[in-house]
Amino acid sequence: MKRKDGKPKLKAKRLLPQFKYGFRNNPHVSYCSEIDCTEKQFSVMSFFSGCGGLDLGFTGGFSVFGEKYDKLPFNIIGAYDNHQDAVDCYQLNLGDHVYNVDLTQKHVFQEADILIGGFPCQDFSSAGPKTGTKGKRGGLYKVMVDYMLKYKPKVVIGENVSYLSKLRDGRCLEIIVKDFESAGYHFDVWELHAQKYGVPQNRVRLIFVGVRNDIDGFPVKPIPTTPDIPFTISDAISDLEVVTDESVTNQSQFFIATKATSGGGQGDNVNSPDKVAYCIRANARGRIQFHYKLDRRLTVRECARIQTFPDEFVFQCTTQRNLTLIGNAVPPILAHAIATSIAKFLKAIEASLVYNT
Repeated sequence: MKRKDGKPKLKAKRLLPQFKYGFRNNPHVSYCSEIDCTEKQFSVMSFFSGCGGLDLGFTGGFSVFGEKYDKLPFNIIGAYDNHQDAVDCYQLNLGDHVYNVDLTQKHVFQEADILIGGFPCQDFSSAGPKTGTKGKRGGLYKVMVDYMLKYKPKVVIGENVSYLSKLRDGRCLEIIVKDFESAGYHFDVWELHAQKYGVPQNRVRLIFVGVRNDIDGFPVKPIPTTPDIPFTISDAISDLEVVTDESVTNQSQFFIATKATSGGGQGDNVNSPDKVAYCIRANARGRIQFHYKLDRRLTVRECARIQTFPDEFVFQCTTQRNLTLIGNAVPPILAHAIATSIAKFLKAIEASLVYNT
């Protein structure tokens, strides 16, 4: 066919989503500002890194729900996890400084200003075996203690489930804090409700905050940003109701499920549009979350939104593995609130040099 001007009619070229580039170098991402090289950068060592939710929060420079989260003065020099899916996802999105390593074996690491890590929670979770520090994974926090003893970072940040404080009448929590402090640190434990920091999810986590004994002062607990009016699930995912072609990586992973008729079973719930979502869990096989309006379960992208991952953050595995990665992660904007507090503290230290002699 020809146009009215007599020239051939042009056919529009179909463009596929550029998900393959990943979050760290996606050409469509323009809101990530470059690191200000004039600002003091603090080195970070990351253990049990998973897909990188905690690490993304510490580096900053991303946008979620239209809000920009500033670049922070942290440089992650090493990230370690022993699950290849997590390592691949981290590398695709955040960089090549991630390694598949069994942290229980002896390794030589770099010195860092900060050590961060969400040590495994399965033995402390209300949905797990509740074996505590005696469980197969319950003692893995000790690899962080080993790093503290040898490399003496200024600040240590650990993350775990809130049920840890109740397990065995709080004795497990006491043991962990005692072990952390035995490395030459003083510790506090913050109980943070993610929904009070803009996360559209009922997720409560314990944040272990440690400062080396020769350093005066202590970081301030982040002030809630949404204490009274939480960001709801419909605020977060209402624009994702139309599920795209299943062949499009990262945007589908969609299948129809019969909507739950009751709230029986932890996690088997229909979400309410005017409330925050139920906690996104790593084991989605038996704990299904359903859409608040549509007769289907939540998609991978919807779960990622609820965990506050940017849309450009790619989850490249199968549905179940992606849900595990997302459920195990620390919500990036919660991590950013924590990291902002730590940045202010470290800058104050650098300015005043408040070290004990």
